[in-house]
Amino acid sequence: MADQQRIHPAQDVEAPPPKMSPTVPLVPRDEAKSENSNPAPVEYPPPLKRTLPVMQTRPPKRRSCCCRCLCWTVCLLLLQIVVLGIAAAILYAIFQPKLPKYSVDKLQITQFNLGSDSSLSAAFNVTITATNPNKKIGIYYEEGSSLSIYYTTTKLCEGSMPKFYQGHQNTTVLVLPLTGQTQNGAALITAVTEQEQQTGNIPLNLRVNQPVRIKLGKLKLMKVKFLVKCGMVVNSLSANNAISIQSSSCKFSLRL
Repeated sequence: MADQQRIHPAQDVEAPPPKMSPTVPLVPRDEAKSENSNPAPVEYPPPLKRTLPVMQTRPPKRRSCCCRCLCWTVCLLLLQIVVLGIAAAILYAIFQPKLPKYSVDKLQITQFNLGSDSSLSAAFNVTITATNPNKKIGIYYEEGSSLSIYYTTTKLCEGSMPKFYQGHQNTTVLVLPLTGQTQNGAALITAVTEQEQQTGNIPLNLRVNQPVRIKLGKLKLMKVKFLVKCGMVVNSLSANNAISIQSSSCKFSLRL
């Protein structure tokens, strides 16, 4: 088959250009023509304002740091308590500590009379037995002790214990002189006499505050205080007479 040829009309170069029809003058977009042929402004709605979300920054993690520090502190304290408990249990198993024992065995009154100024002068000799029942623990009795005898709440006399070392399973007998002076002695003697006539006995209290150091084997520990309270009942408080201790009991406590 023979190829078909397409014929396109050719444009006449010499022909005059076509005439354009007159157009109406254009009005700007943002202006409208009013009745007086003056452009009037066109009102448009205000542009929309876009609100951007406020991005809040996270505060620094101080709370978590404080919690960590608190947890570590609590853990360290618990660890120290556990270690001290284990050490105390080991020491207790090795040394098997026992409380020392004290007793008042004898009371001698060398002076108990009124002075010219109505003050009461008293002088006692107290015999105390101190027993250390421990096999591996020694006791150093240090200076600075105080020993007092009271009738109800009135201090009659006072003294101190000497400085000495008490070895293992040792019993030491101490004779301690106590002296004192009390104002308004007449009222005190009257109260003591009435007590003796009514009950036939007089209650007294002995208080001891003694600083000591404990020796574990060859190790000498820090200074602590022995507090001893002894209640006793005697038949009389007359000077130069035989004083009988009808009953006595002592309580021991330890203070750091």
